[in-house]
Amino acid sequence: MNSHYSKSLIVSILLLSSILKSQNADSIQLRKIFDYYLTESKCYKNLEYLTTKIGGRLSGSPQAAKAVIWAKKAMYEAGADTVYLQPCMVPHWVRGEKEICSTTNIKNKQKTNYSICALGGSVATPINGIYAEVIEVKSFEELDALGEKNIKGKIVFYNVFFDHKHLSTGSCYGETVKYRWAGPSKAAKYGALATIVRSMSSINNDFPHTGAMGYDTSICQRKIPCCAISYIGADILVNELKHNPKLKLNLKMTCQTLKDEPSFNVVGEIKGTEKPNEIILSGGHLDAWDNGQGAHDDGAGVVQSIEILSLFKKQNIKPIHTIRAVAFMNEENGGRGGKAYFADTKKNNLKHIAALESDAGGFSPRGISVDTTMNAYEKIVKWKNLLDPYFLHYIKKGGHGADIEYLQDIGVPLIGFEPDGQKYFDFHHTADDTFDKINKRELELSAGVIGSIIYLIDKQW
Repeated sequence: MNSHYSKSLIVSILLLSSILKSQNADSIQLRKIFDYYLTESKCYKNLEYLTTKIGGRLSGSPQAAKAVIWAKKAMYEAGADTVYLQPCMVPHWVRGEKEICSTTNIKNKQKTNYSICALGGSVATPINGIYAEVIEVKSFEELDALGEKNIKGKIVFYNVFFDHKHLSTGSCYGETVKYRWAGPSKAAKYGALATIVRSMSSINNDFPHTGAMGYDTSICQRKIPCCAISYIGADILVNELKHNPKLKLNLKMTCQTLKDEPSFNVVGEIKGTEKPNEIILSGGHLDAWDNGQGAHDDGAGVVQSIEILSLFKKQNIKPIHTIRAVAFMNEENGGRGGKAYFADTKKNNLKHIAALESDAGGFSPRGISVDTTMNAYEKIVKWKNLLDPYFLHYIKKGGHGADIEYLQDIGVPLIGFEPDGQKYFDFHHTADDTFDKINKRELELSAGVIGSIIYLIDKQW
């Protein structure tokens, strides 16, 4: 064996030994992190307060303002060095009185009431409501084929279902949500008086799903009322229409859009010891629809992000980079918080080395999606063996997050946390998204995965 080969072999052995030693140290630290999350974490307690004491907190509401005050306090209690209130003007839409939707059987005069909820941003019906025939369509193509002759003066009912061939419920939602968002303007183009959409869910219950819609004035200048009907209600309406194609429906909603209100993102941080000007962000959105408590969407993501601050402080981990937890405002009906955060980042020339968002519920961990920007995916996928014991089953390409997506424009790698999503759309945007639907252990396991990823990024990048 020549001396050059011997030296190379020794260097390789030392390098491998160093790598194995580092991995072993990380493995031990991750175990400590999960010990903390499963025995000391305040995720569940914080979420209980946010959801049951404050409740639904739609942008512009008094509850949203209370949530800002709570989040600032919670971040300081978690150990933040500094907490910033980052201003943003947000939409202020109010639901008004409980919506009314009913039909009356022309033969036996029996009245049927349907569970509906106005879609966020909808205009109200006339003061006395709308009484008109209902016409069922299952696609925009069917709507176009019917045209003004068959649509004018009627209420369009978009009877669209999740396609269960998809393994991801997010894919099911992505295919059908266009009827909620664009359905009113497309129907108004043909003279419809209002629209109703089957709730974006696969569960057969009586909770209607709200959500944002958008009037597209390039399609039609006229704005018509729009609402969602529960899954059970939609089935009953379909059956009624089979027996009476000329069925008339009574619809009344009193929602309105008020002037924009001042609000805030809440930003808490622990300064980095070596690279304080480089930021690692974890966030969720603080606002939630007014008809529920916003436990899964997205109180879970907010408390998981806040708990990262507590993890570093209580475990006496001195971060190399600055660790930020962000509670974004107005993700649900405008995205103003994410835009304000991006504008502030550009204005102050802030450097982010990674941004993670948790906005898919407080369920058990399943995986993460990671950008290829700055080789982020290649770096994180190497941690697969470290994270395997903690139920992180996959690391895939394609980071995402509605509030952090703007950061991608300046080269920040995005990470989307993905818990088990099979039940997410059972609760999403409904009155059933309440604290009692949260499993404490699942919430904390996922929080542990998020905290571990932030820890590894800070240590190894």
